[in-house]
Amino acid sequence: MTLSPATIDWDRSTDVLVETLRDLIRIPSVNPPSPDAPDEELRAARHLAGILLAAGLVPEVVEPVPGRGSVHVRLRGDGTGGEPLLLLSHLDVVPAPPERWTHAPFEADLADGYVYGRGAVDMKAMVAMELAVILQLAAEAREAGLDPSKDAIPGLRRDVLFTCTADEEAGGLAGARWVVDHRPEWIAAAGALNECGAVSTTVAGTRFYPIGVSEKGYAAYRIHVRGTWGHGSMPRDDNAAVMAAAVVGRLVDPEPTHLTPVMSRFLEAAGASLPAGAARVARALLTGDDALSQATLDGLCDPRDALALRALLRDTISPDVIHAGVKYNVIPGDAVIEVDCRVLPRTDEAAMRARLIERIGPDLAGHCTIELIVYGGPVDAPAEGPLFDILVGTIRDHDPDGIPLPVMVPFATDAKHTADLGVPTYGFSPLKLEADERLLDRFHGVDERVSVAALRWGLPVLYDVVRRFCA
Repeated sequence: MTLSPATIDWDRSTDVLVETLRDLIRIPSVNPPSPDAPDEELRAARHLAGILLAAGLVPEVVEPVPGRGSVHVRLRGDGTGGEPLLLLSHLDVVPAPPERWTHAPFEADLADGYVYGRGAVDMKAMVAMELAVILQLAAEAREAGLDPSKDAIPGLRRDVLFTCTADEEAGGLAGARWVVDHRPEWIAAAGALNECGAVSTTVAGTRFYPIGVSEKGYAAYRIHVRGTWGHGSMPRDDNAAVMAAAVVGRLVDPEPTHLTPVMSRFLEAAGASLPAGAARVARALLTGDDALSQATLDGLCDPRDALALRALLRDTISPDVIHAGVKYNVIPGDAVIEVDCRVLPRTDEAAMRARLIERIGPDLAGHCTIELIVYGGPVDAPAEGPLFDILVGTIRDHDPDGIPLPVMVPFATDAKHTADLGVPTYGFSPLKLEADERLLDRFHGVDERVSVAALRWGLPVLYDVVRRFCA
């Protein structure tokens, strides 16, 4: 298949994409919403709907919870190619305390070739890219004298769905979950393209494009620790703060390595493409030997890469919040620890809970009550078949030196909800980065940003995937 038509002015399309992204960043759709600005997600959804309306389309906006908006539009193929392709994204972002930012998080500054702002990476850049593809296809219909709101887009045999939801950063109950339950036609598709994949990462001079085919599950717990209240002048062993510290100390050691089929394939493919020194890391990790894996990661691997690899090879437990005490001279009788667990496909919620109790130990577990806050199971999509093969082939066509390969991601996305409709969902938000960039460092981070050059490369890649799969 050929690449994007030479008649498309991708530089101009990228300029429009960048301005769309900046406009979206300036809508501070923070989740949880601020009491002073409770409807920013709805405002962002309506902003997108206005752009789609101006392109001759007929979008729909829903508001299942006040202020939480999601938007959808459908482009039609001729109906002969099978189920649609879903372009999935979310509008909400995490909070961004501005104190350490060099560019205000909601000003959308354009500086040194980068767009700065909360959501630049997670995931308003992908929203803008998907929207740009929809607008390009609609423009092609209008140029052919067709009405893109009802006529088949020239050359498309499948429909294309654009669905951008609220609330992903808090589990998606007011977003993708609601859509699955009440507007399943917005989601039902042969496959979906979502965030967090096909972003280049350079290791030992080799450029890889990991495509997300699997993601870990999550289980968040609140551990209530019961001690005895008392006077601070008479220290005691059942001080709930001291007991909570001991619990945390027992939870921080890494869990044992467990290689999933996806990560085995990832490491085998990476090892076959890397120079000898870096290939040793992949070979060591493939043994499943904890001591050898740890020593090899520490000795040979970039610390940023090692952090991600460790998380992808085991269940993880991260104690992130501790509450205890009311005054400096009062021994606390209660403490609370909030723990973020991320689980591999072999581990369900009951198994994770049992593991926490085992790690805490019988002497402390009797003083603890474990409350489940939220759970979402792991999900997988096939690393083979027509859509996956097109993702791989399109990356190779646009970067012949790049190596696409399947990977698991350590965090959760709205794929947890699309899975309930049987929609295989791939992390595919294509960006070609400079060799020293690590996009994962920017998720939820200070000075979140994305380069214009990466967007300029990724937009025609995404367009070609849509064209090829739907043609």
